[in-house]
Amino acid sequence: MDRLTALRVFVSVVEQGSLSGAGEKLEMSRAMVTRYLAELEQWMGARLLHRTTRRLSLTGPGEEALNRARAMLALGEEMEQIAVRGDEAPKGQLRITSSYSLSEALLVGAANDYLACYAGTAIDILLLDRTVNLVEERIDLAVRITNDLDPNLVARRLGTCHSVVCASPAYLARHPTPHKVQDLALHNCLTYTYFGKSLWEFQGPDGPESVPVSGNLSANISNLLLEATLEGAGISLQPRYSVQPHLDTGTLVPLLEQWQPKRLGVYAVYGTRKQMSPLLRSFLDFLVERMAVDPMWRE
Repeated sequence: MDRLTALRVFVSVVEQGSLSGAGEKLEMSRAMVTRYLAELEQWMGARLLHRTTRRLSLTGPGEEALNRARAMLALGEEMEQIAVRGDEAPKGQLRITSSYSLSEALLVGAANDYLACYAGTAIDILLLDRTVNLVEERIDLAVRITNDLDPNLVARRLGTCHSVVCASPAYLARHPTPHKVQDLALHNCLTYTYFGKSLWEFQGPDGPESVPVSGNLSANISNLLLEATLEGAGISLQPRYSVQPHLDTGTLVPLLEQWQPKRLGVYAVYGTRKQMSPLLRSFLDFLVERMAVDPMWRE
């Protein structure tokens, strides 16, 4: 079995929503699509799709396999482009969007170092904590923290975002320290509009747990919640890349360390692999290599 083709078939079936749609896109018969799917499931030892006469849906193993399949296909296409790209140097302007906190912790530094390496390049960073339409906003690349990828876009995994439940010593001096995740329901929790607005999820000593949370402050920019947490306004769930310096100095205290907040993927998201500019490809490779050696982003 050609495993790369089988993975391409699997991804196409998910994106098109049907076997016949995938066959039309790949110029392949429905029978051949079915055969590739069956052989892929046999190779992986798991059923990837629930198939009925009306609809298709991913199984648990299928959801995990989808992200990995996309990553493998992206790598395969990049390998194919090595000979094509030759010595073509990156040039031009790259328009990138990211959240405020991620740009501060990662993207600005990476962009500065990249620009120092390649004359004739420029990077325009659009800071937004909301998801934008890449085509309408003329965005070449979005760096996103999510577990919910748009199937119509190409995504390359860059790393993992770890989160920390934390509070200031001032807040903990006025309120009892939570000793289990359910205690959070009794606290003033500062919530982020786009993630965990009313429910925080954890992997604990006894398995998955979730707790409904609420508080008197929410925001669509995580940096604002970080400032409020530092001032003692409440407990917040923060990305570790933002709070690590404060944890190191003791201005914030980590809570419930036996419970691991839900992990999220850090992805580079773009419109198409075909006709990818040398500039975009070069910056993506640079970002991947940079994050691979930083323990902050590792699984």
